[in-house]
Amino acid sequence: MPDLAGLRSVYASWCRSVPFDNTLKLIHMAEALPGPLPGSTVDSFFDKWLEHGTGGTCWAGNGALHDFLAALGFAVERALATMLPIPDLHGPNHGSVIVTIDGSRYIADASILSGEPIRILEPGREDTTASLPRLAWLDDKPAVMWRMLTAPDGFPCRIDRIGASWDEWDALHQRTSGWSPFNYELNIRLQRGSKSIGVAAGQRFVFQEDGSLHASPLEGVERMRFLIEDIGISESVGRRVPPDRPIPPRPA
Repeated sequence: MPDLAGLRSVYASWCRSVPFDNTLKLIHMAEALPGPLPGSTVDSFFDKWLEHGTGGTCWAGNGALHDFLAALGFAVERALATMLPIPDLHGPNHGSVIVTIDGSRYIADASILSGEPIRILEPGREDTTASLPRLAWLDDKPAVMWRMLTAPDGFPCRIDRIGASWDEWDALHQRTSGWSPFNYELNIRLQRGSKSIGVAAGQRFVFQEDGSLHASPLEGVERMRFLIEDIGISESVGRRVPPDRPIPPRPA
């Protein structure tokens, strides 16, 4: 049912089953494949997930999650957001999903994979004692503070605008073919029980439920094994994922 219990169940299952990953995008860019970026439509996203166990980057994954939740009867909106590696970065550079239930809004993000939908509280209200990921407020806008390998103590994703058309969403997605950090280095995230596992910056990482982090280099045969055995990506896709390349500077 499209109630809070239903949202929690569906989103928790998604976080355990559908990875945030850029394997198909890396292949698309490295092999100069024609056509739109992988996961540009919900049908293509789920076809690849069912066949190869792949997910997608934020625009692909959250686009599919939005349409999936809408098909289940949830009141859902696309949200334009900004991941903030530096405080003054101009966005949006991230797409997210907002679900409204009984007048309350919840962030259900297919990239952050928080396991539990994050309720947007009244402006300025947040629980700073809560573990990450959690709600925060930045520039009078709701944000999610969450952990990533390069920012284990917290990294903000600010929700800039709730409500975006598919055309606007798709245009922002296709624009990333020009530059995105996910065009160059393998990046994966998935929940396994109470842990978050993944790859970033050439390292395998594990975040425990208490926020503790373990990371180690991942390359060669171990890289392939991790993709296939730990994440569940097909061997046919895993063998095509190119080696990491240096990320060029972000365009002005």
